[in-house]
Amino acid sequence: MILRTKSDFSDIDFNKGEVILIDKEKGFTSFDIVHRMRRLSGVKKVGHAGTLDPKASGLLIICTGKKTKEITEYQNLEKTYEGIFTIGNTTPSFDSETEFDSDHLDIAANITLEQIEEAKKEFMGAIYQVPPMYSALKLNGKALYKYARKGVTVERAPRPVEIYSFNILKFEFPDIHFEIKCSKGTYIRVIANDLGAKLGCGAFLKSLRRTQIGSYNVSDAFEVEELKKLLIPNPVN
Repeated sequence: MILRTKSDFSDIDFNKGEVILIDKEKGFTSFDIVHRMRRLSGVKKVGHAGTLDPKASGLLIICTGKKTKEITEYQNLEKTYEGIFTIGNTTPSFDSETEFDSDHLDIAANITLEQIEEAKKEFMGAIYQVPPMYSALKLNGKALYKYARKGVTVERAPRPVEIYSFNILKFEFPDIHFEIKCSKGTYIRVIANDLGAKLGCGAFLKSLRRTQIGSYNVSDAFEVEELKKLLIPNPVN
């Protein structure tokens, strides 16, 4: 496995297979990182073990070569996220990708930490989530977000997920700083939207960072450009 504690890169064989911990920057899709790793590794067989939205940052596990057979194993590991929910407004995408479509700041101004702690209990343990319209899930071969951008809403079946822990780290109106540990397939922005509905004031996901996948921590991960400099110390321009 290629992580920050590795000092000798001479034995790396991307074709035979490597597992790489990447710290994805905001603004890139998970596929962007796969594409960049294909160019860096020189092999076509590259995949990731769990999508991160473009506006999210943090840990992404990349597998190359024969190690791509292990992707499902990594996908099934629990995920830990830190981020900020902002109360008082909602958006169609449940995050900051789209403009506000409601304003309840007057109600949100009266929300207390105690109310938030009580409301979050509904989102612990085994729960069901309705996937957001702004997602890459497909209907009839077409991603849901493509329907959403045309103002079309389609029926989505609730999906079972599990929330292992949900901690409020800090509340500074209108921002709720949180840490959530959950199963694969969990949409954190759906929790933001549903928590806002429970509080009666609306909420959206302002920022998100994945800090851990199973026992693998983002502190051990490389940014792609950082890894590139280690693997190709003297690139030819």
